Amino acid sequence: MSVKRVAVMALAASAVLFMVIQAVPFGRDHSNPPVSGEPAWDSLTTRTLFLRACGDCHSNETSWPWYANIAPASWLAQSDVDEGRSALNVSEWGRGENEGDDAAEALRDGSMPPWQYTPLHPSARLSSSEKAVLAIGLIATFGGDGEGERDEADDD
Repeated sequence: MSVKRVAVMALAASAVLFMVIQAVPFGRDHSNPPVSGEPAWDSLTTRTLFLRACGDCHSNETSWPWYANIAPASWLAQSDVDEGRSALNVSEWGRGENEGDDAAEALRDGSMPPWQYTPLHPSARLSSSEKAVLAIGLIATFGGDGEGERDEADDD
């Protein structure tokens, strides 16, 4: 069998597989439950920065992009939002356990927002001064040890 024939068959099989996985129902429930409560934000700036950089996964106000309707991207998007909302959901504040006290640390250590999220969501990219302001605001809003945040913000 020639290399060209194998390549054509592989391409055809990939196209068929792509069509078949579109039938998998997971990742297409793009409902945003109602906002039932919010934390007592320390400032409008903290709320605005948080919703800009973190809100798609950590609130009930997710903006679902077009590619979130196409598998396998829809699976990843739904999984990320489900996981994010279960860890910290500012739209259901006071209901269940939220890990708000860890939010500033996740921002400071670079684990949030995840590296794979920011290329397709440029508004989630925060400057170092915005990160410092947001970290201070998250500590003020959610609590935490707050060691070093004020010094970092003053350096920018």
